[in-house]
Amino acid sequence: MCGGWRNVFSGAERGCPHPQQRAFDIRLWKFRTPSAVRNLLGAALSPHLLLPTLLNRSILAHSMKAAVLHGKEQILIEELDSAPLQSGEVRVAIQAALTCGTDLKVYKRGYHARMIVPPARFGHELSGIISEVAPDVRGWNFADRVVVANSAPCGECFYCQQQQENLCDDLLFLNGAYAESIVVPPRLVQKNMLRLRPQTSFADAALTEPLACVVQGIDDCAPKSGQHALVIGSGPIGLMFARLLKHQGLHVTVAGRGAARLKLARHFGVDDVVEVKDTPSMVEQLKRTRFDLTVEAVGKPETWEAAVQLVRKGGTVNFFGGCASGTAVQFDAGRLHYSNITVLASFHHIPRTIRRALELIETGIIRAADFVDGECPLTKLPDLFRSMSAGNRAVKTLVRVHQ
Repeated sequence: MCGGWRNVFSGAERGCPHPQQRAFDIRLWKFRTPSAVRNLLGAALSPHLLLPTLLNRSILAHSMKAAVLHGKEQILIEELDSAPLQSGEVRVAIQAALTCGTDLKVYKRGYHARMIVPPARFGHELSGIISEVAPDVRGWNFADRVVVANSAPCGECFYCQQQQENLCDDLLFLNGAYAESIVVPPRLVQKNMLRLRPQTSFADAALTEPLACVVQGIDDCAPKSGQHALVIGSGPIGLMFARLLKHQGLHVTVAGRGAARLKLARHFGVDDVVEVKDTPSMVEQLKRTRFDLTVEAVGKPETWEAAVQLVRKGGTVNFFGGCASGTAVQFDAGRLHYSNITVLASFHHIPRTIRRALELIETGIIRAADFVDGECPLTKLPDLFRSMSAGNRAVKTLVRVHQ
């Protein structure tokens, strides 16, 4: 990277034991070589400060390691050039990247109709430190700690005007979390890049995007305290639903698989946990309970059908888990109609739910310590996804992008 930086490194950043006493600015401008940056920082920083990983090869070099999806079950770790920033862009040194069920679906299918078409950089849950700012960007500085959503709406189309930004006709997606750094486009810089509190961990912050989707789903359902909710699925999304629904005062049942995942559901204080052997036996076991709300967080036709079977008359079903395009699902039209069942299908998030999600994280309602149960170096990411595809039952894995 070269000249024109408008960057500030603050002593309040992580690693400074006395941020109030050691606060300082180091302004970097008109440097042409990485060594010049290293030399200035080396001379100016107190020896008591621990430099963040922002000052490693990924930030100062002209290339970086990144995971690239080439098709169905094909991930390669490649050395890619770090392109110069364009107008309005910001480069973020990634400090935490998390695996996601959507990424697993994309890995298995080889594409996502809206989010990613290979070959493309892979991954979308991330947080990090700003390492470079285009000269025309205002309000952001070098070393700002940020979380970046994986999309941003246009703000101008019919759906954006209806406050349905998740349905935007020109929704811009960002992929590339499994990498040492990422360039954030102007629209995301303006709409969906958020500053973190000094005490917020990067791993916690990286949960913002999936949590925002869950917040969107709960807002769509408008549940009431005291109601009975069934969450079908004990993956990270299902567990987030369980945590937030319980936080809002509902009686929550989780039906899923995996001893560790069901143990986590109990840790969240849910009222009942059902280990699912197969869908018919789950329906038989639960059909006598009157659920006001059922949330399907699996994405399979048989569990979509079960969600309708298990909701009470007058209740609400949210088909949150997306099935593959072209999937056919069968419902009893009489039950839907004469039982006055409300059917929803929540998708993605909007800027408001991104901000609400970060608020829930920064107030301790959702923590990475509850959801992240493994770590993996970037160089081993292909092996990790093969393991996930085989059913390793991990909740979420933190990818060490600098390893």
